[in-house]
This record gives sequence, structure tokens and C-alpha cells, in this order.
Amino acid sequence: MMGHEMFAGMGFLWMLVGAILLVVPVWRICQRIGYPAPLSLLMLVPFANLALLYFIAFSKWKRNDL
Repeated sequence: MMGHEMFAGMGFLWMLVGAILLVVPVWRICQRIGYPAPLSLLMLVPFANLALLYFIAFSKWKRNDL
């Protein structure tokens, strides 16, 4: 039973790694297209992440020098 308690914390660790792998690229994309980078934290919210992707894909970007 003691080994099971050790792996319970590993689930949180994997969720944290997954969140970092998801947020960091979107953070960079938001910076490059001229939107506030903390907007990328919406990727962690269900359904808001889809709304953010559609917003980025179909809105007029503030920077056009890409």
C-alpha cells in the first residue's frame, strides 16, 4: 500500500508537465502575433481552449511582419 501513495503524486506531476507542454507554445504564438501572452492560460480551461484557437485562427493579427 505504501507504493500506491507514492504514485498518487505522480499523476499531478504528469498533469503539470502536460500543462506546460500545452501552454508554452501557445504563449509564444500569442506573443508573436501581438496578443497578450497570458491569454494562453485559457488553454487549461475546457471549451475556452477551443474558443482561443478559433479566435487566433480567424482574427486579424495585430502584427503583420511575419
